[in-house]
Amino acid sequence: MHSRNNPLPPVVQGLRSGCCPDPEPRRDGTPGRHLIRSRHYKNVTNDDGHHVSAGEDRKVPWVAIAPVVHAIRVLERIVPDGELLFSSAHHDFINHRGHYGVLKGKNLKQRIEDFVAWANREALVQGLPEQTIPADPLGAIGLARFRRTLAWHVARRPGGLVALAIQYGHMRSVLDARTSSGYGTRSRHGIHGVLDVETALAAADTAARLRERIASGEKISGPAARRALTAAAQTPRFEGRIVPKTFTKNSTAFLARDGVVLYDNPDAFLICAFIHDNALCEPELGATAPRQYDCQPGCGNTVRTDTHARLLRERAGELDQLAASAPAPVGRRLTANAARLRDTADIHDATAQSANAIS
Repeated sequence: MHSRNNPLPPVVQGLRSGCCPDPEPRRDGTPGRHLIRSRHYKNVTNDDGHHVSAGEDRKVPWVAIAPVVHAIRVLERIVPDGELLFSSAHHDFINHRGHYGVLKGKNLKQRIEDFVAWANREALVQGLPEQTIPADPLGAIGLARFRRTLAWHVARRPGGLVALAIQYGHMRSVLDARTSSGYGTRSRHGIHGVLDVETALAAADTAARLRERIASGEKISGPAARRALTAAAQTPRFEGRIVPKTFTKNSTAFLARDGVVLYDNPDAFLICAFIHDNALCEPELGATAPRQYDCQPGCGNTVRTDTHARLLRERAGELDQLAASAPAPVGRRLTANAARLRDTADIHDATAQSANAIS
């Protein structure tokens, strides 16, 4: 994703002031989305197949969320119009670099450490000691380690990889057979390997939570209940998050165990005990995980616990409250969705069994 000497990705290095203009309002008067336009460099070739070092404009811009736009606006106040956002000439106050280029890794790492120190001082001044950033036992944070922070969040949200595809241009379906190439490929340093690690850790966490719920007396339902109990019993619990390089290969093998890997889907209020041939979400050929954004009722991989039933009813209550103040057509749809969620919870209550009864 980025080199040892300069951990900023080339696409970010190429961002310039003005890359994210304020959008025109939509026809209905609502504000449009901020778009970031930049250049990309990997696999850019001319008609003769030779690499073009100057890169080319990305055909599809990024959609920028508010914190990203705010960060760009701050950088635009530091550099002149049209200048690189991370220009060394305007950011390197210590060495006063007079040449062109972007900030190097050493400078960026020091800025992160300075930010941590500032945040901790501010937390103490505001009387919020619990908000301080603790010292990392592995040393300085560094930009290269942000990649795993990103992967942690992506791997634990249903459909998160779709957002990753949009934002980073991977254009890869959710944990599919990895048919993409170039940036973010399956190499050891690619984002796919990092995502496999975090997805495997997330699956282990799901299995651990299922064990804890069953041990506390919760019942379980669904066509894959027996298989989920077996998977939960066989899946080790990962203590801590120190992951060696060899774990990337191990995590890929872990996820390939069709039928015994558990995927939490909080948006659908269930656990998916994924078997490729059973999945109604129609995953790609060779996929090792479901399309969690396209979870379908009646799937043979479904598992629910008493906690899921409780959350279904809580969500139904929230929809009823929204329906009461919504226009009539919208209110009817919300009420129908609430009734569907309660029916699903009732089915769980009627069919759920204890782990001892199932085994």
